[in-house]
This record gives sequence, C-alpha cells and structure tokens, in this order.
Amino acid sequence: MSQDSQHGKWTISSSDDDDDEALLPSGTATSGSRQPTESSHSSYRSATPSPPVEVKPEPAKPPVSSLAVGSEARQSAAKNQLNPVKYETSPSLAGKRKKVASDSTGWALSDSDEDDGEVKGKSLSDLPKKAPPNPKTKKPKVESERPPSPHGRLYYIDEPDDFFESRLPPLNDTYRFYLNKVTGLEKKYNNGALHIRDILSPLFGTLKESVQFNYCFDIAWMVKQYPSEFRDCPVLIVHGDKREAKARLIQQAQPFPHVRFCQAKLDIAFGTHHTKMMLLWYEEGFRVIILTSNLIRADWYQKTQGMWMSPLFPRLPKESSASAGESPTFFKRDLLEYLASYRAPELEEWIQRIKEHDLSETRVYLVGSTPGRYVGSDMERWGHLRLRKLLYEHTNPIPGEERWPVIGQFSSIGSMGLDKSKWLAGEFQRTLTTLGKSSLRPDPPMHLLYPSVENVRTSLEGYPAGGSLPYSIQTAQKQLWLHSYFHRWKAEATGRSHAMPHIKTYMRASQDYSQLAWFLVTSANLSKAAWGALEKNNTQIMVRSYELGVLYLPSAFGMKTFSVDKNPFPVSASFSGFPVPFDLPPTSYTTKDQPWIWNIPYSQAPDTHGNIWVPS
Repeated sequence: MSQDSQHGKWTISSSDDDDDEALLPSGTATSGSRQPTESSHSSYRSATPSPPVEVKPEPAKPPVSSLAVGSEARQSAAKNQLNPVKYETSPSLAGKRKKVASDSTGWALSDSDEDDGEVKGKSLSDLPKKAPPNPKTKKPKVESERPPSPHGRLYYIDEPDDFFESRLPPLNDTYRFYLNKVTGLEKKYNNGALHIRDILSPLFGTLKESVQFNYCFDIAWMVKQYPSEFRDCPVLIVHGDKREAKARLIQQAQPFPHVRFCQAKLDIAFGTHHTKMMLLWYEEGFRVIILTSNLIRADWYQKTQGMWMSPLFPRLPKESSASAGESPTFFKRDLLEYLASYRAPELEEWIQRIKEHDLSETRVYLVGSTPGRYVGSDMERWGHLRLRKLLYEHTNPIPGEERWPVIGQFSSIGSMGLDKSKWLAGEFQRTLTTLGKSSLRPDPPMHLLYPSVENVRTSLEGYPAGGSLPYSIQTAQKQLWLHSYFHRWKAEATGRSHAMPHIKTYMRASQDYSQLAWFLVTSANLSKAAWGALEKNNTQIMVRSYELGVLYLPSAFGMKTFSVDKNPFPVSASFSGFPVPFDLPPTSYTTKDQPWIWNIPYSQAPDTHGNIWVPS
C-alpha cells in the first residue's frame, strides 16, 4: 500500500521487519568529525546542481528495501573517508568525514529499540546478507555495522566565544533539570543550559577521575571536551560493543592511554547499552549526571537534549555506617544496585567510592533497565514496572485524573504489535496512568510526541536530523494505528522548535496543562526493548537493554503537583515552575503530516540547507 503526504508518496513494502534498530552500537567516530546518533544509509543531496567532484568509486548499493549497512558498506565508507567531500556535492553519500588517527568508519544508531526476537532474516541488522560481495576480499558477516554519516566534515559552524561558560551560570537548583545548549539559538535560550564542556569544567569541581556510560562514542572528540588541566585524568568508558565494533572503539582510544574500557554484558538478542551517565569524582566530592546525549559532537550541536545534574556530594566522615548518606528517595541504594547489575570488576572501585559519599540531598528517583528476565519481586526492579511501583507508592489519586493526559516524547520507536492492546495500552499505558493506590484505572488521553517530516525538513540540521530518528518503514507499516497518537515537535518556549529532539521525556499533565503529577527524563525510547515486556501470563518481565533516567515526584519536593514554567528561558536563580522542554498542550499532526521515517526518500521539497534525502 502507499500513502501520500506533502512530501510525496511513500510505499509500504511487505517486509517482515518488526524492528528498526536491532542493531548498531558505537565505536566508530573519528576526531573532528560528526558521528550522528542514528541514521539511515542515505544520500543527502543538494537540490540544486553542484560542480563535479572526484569521489572514489563504491560498490553498487541495493535498493531501499534492502539497506546495505553491512561490512561492504563499511569498507566503502572507509575508502571514501580518505577523500572527504561536502555533503552537497556527494553523488551517493551524505558527505564523508575526515579520517584522523584510525580507520574507524561509519557511525552508530544510538537509540536501539529492537525489542522482538521475531526478526527472521529481514531486519536491518541482517540485511548485510543482501549487500553485493566485495570482489577483492570476502569477510565473514560483521554484526552491528553502521552506514556512513549524513553530515559532511564542513557541516558544523563554530560556536561563538561566549557560548561556553567562564563563570558559574545561573541554574535552576530546585529541579536540577537542564537542557543542552544549541548552536545557533538566540543567546537567551542557552542561558541556563549546559554544554558538555561546561559540565566537565573546573566550575563544577576539580576532577580526578570519571566514568562515561554511553552508547555512541567519538573518543578523540570526548577527550577534547575535558579542559586541558583534566585531560589526562583517568576515564573509564562503559559500552556495549562487541567483536569488530569493540575493536574499533578500542582503536579509537590508542592515542589516549588514560582511557580504559568496561564492556557491559548483553546476553539477550537485540539489546543495547543505551544508558547515558557520567560519574565525576572530584577533589571536593562526587557528582552524577544522567543525560540523553551520546558522546559525539552531533548530539551536543543542534539537538534538544536534557540532563539531571546532581548536587556536589561531599565525602562522608570515616567509619560512617553503611546506611549513611542515603536520600529520602533511596537514590544511593538504587544507584549502587544499578552499578552492581553490570557484574563488572572495573566498576567495583566506583561502587566503593559512592558508598563513601553523602547522597542525601538527592530528590529524584532512579528508574533503570538492565537486561534479563525477572520474576517475583524482581519484576519491579527495572523497566516500566519499576516506574509503576514508584508511581503507586509515592503519588496520590487526583480528582478528575481521567482528564489528566499522559504524554510520552521520544526519538525512536520499536515494534508495538498489531494493535494497541498488545503492549502500548495493555501494559505500558497502565504504568503511565498509575497514580497512588487507587483501584480506579481511568483511561485518560495519551499524547505521543514524535517529529513529523515537516519538523525534520525545517530543522536547524535539515534532513540529516532524521538520522537520529530511526523509525523504519518496516516497523511503521505494521502499526499505522499508532500514528493517530502522534503530535508534532513544537518548543517555542524553550526556543527549540527547530532543534530536533533526542531527549526522551514522559509525564502526566493536568487538563489545562498548568500542572504536572510527575515528570521523567530518561534514555528510554518507546520500545519494549527499553521498558520491558511481560511474558508467561504476566508472571515474568523481559528487558533487553540498559537504560537510565530520573523520576521527579512532587512529594519529594514537598509539593502536591509541579507547576509548569511557561517561560523557562532565560533561567533565573529564583524559584520557578518545572521547565518542560516542549510546548504544552502538544500540537496534533495535521492531516498532511506524516511521522518521520528514516529509510524512505524525501525529494519533493528541500530542507533548510537546500538538500533532499534519498536512501540508497
């Protein structure tokens, strides 16, 4: 079947693919280049003729129905990286990135939400089988490969001199929820937002060591974000890469002997290490950052991202009790439990360090996912049942709550099943609508925010922003029912309407959208892989991926609800409402809107850079 939109007709194939991201971990960026978080293997072409350029020949590429994202595509990308060209002029790729210091090639899809073991040879991860053979060498199938980047090396504009903080900026210390800075915005919309350079600067502490948990890494770029005085301090990278991807990641770090690695165990198919967290150990104490950005330049450039930054946790007096330094939200216990779930010797010294610090000022709850199948009381430790338990125990019923909508906002979508009863309404919505110990199970409106094609086309990045929104046609075609829930990305209040979201947030809002019953910022997208799915007649939950977020509950702040800050920028030091990153109420799709789907062409209208999007 086919559907029309203002950007032309797209055809829905009969593919069996349920899973748009079964896929691709990190480990492949090069210094000074853009490594986006997710992408299709696409040509990003100029809408106007460009002068010819010399490009090394590539193997022929398969049609869109069989995206070549395997080893042959990677070999081709490696060759082309030796001859980088502007993305406007590349006849077949979206620009090549400059090769520096290693032969790491391609880039990662950061939000892997493949949640079903139903893939039968046709998912994106398996499609390399269809790629044309390399005439010179025949390598074994390589898992978790990435297509080339849709951004060229000349894509970025430099940030102005005053973009980064030279003194401690005004920050909302009540909620400690911050957005990332966005290059190209009016200055006031970055006032009170943070860049990774700000986070790692001496403004927040004298750094001794750090741990970076993430999905997607550009090691050389990451190292440059540390200030010169901390640049040689030990860094531990916690990742989920395996085999060739792991080797490429380690190769990236060869010039940096202070960088070490810890591989997260991923024992369930299609799971990823998607958690994004920093542990920062200072001379003065300890800090935790839980965020939504990968450690690549693209994620800190022109996307909407968010984070929770902890207070500076002081060291406990020696010989303190084991329970000392706990918060009312049991954040310390839960963080230690999350770290212990890795079963990694490399994290033991960090577990001990956390035990030695006072985390009692924390007012958020930790909501994590770790891979496994859980039964009994363990079912409530992770995933959406962990969120359900917290909402059940620490919120209260609200009069008229059936009119308080649930809002979910994300950057990737997994397979939901043939209808809403399969998981979304039958399982996940029940969690999101929990308010206290009421037996009432209202069915409030559910609004899902996911960028439309027009959102992406008119964004600061243009169509390449869609490389970080990996919703595939193979998945979309099987759940057209889901699209009736969709709302556009609109963020005028934060100045970020044209900064496409990689942030993920979930919340419960009042009927007039002036109050929140709770708010969650997390790495978890809308997928069963991230949140878990019940099995065996609801006696077991299976979680595929590592995820991490923090939950804000009014009771932890001495409030009944959070008031919504309608004008969160510029940030003031005085108390204000909660800074929701997008506009409320959400804006429904128009009849012409289509959700962004990353592996179909958009060629009838150019983007903000005068280019079109042509998957190959």
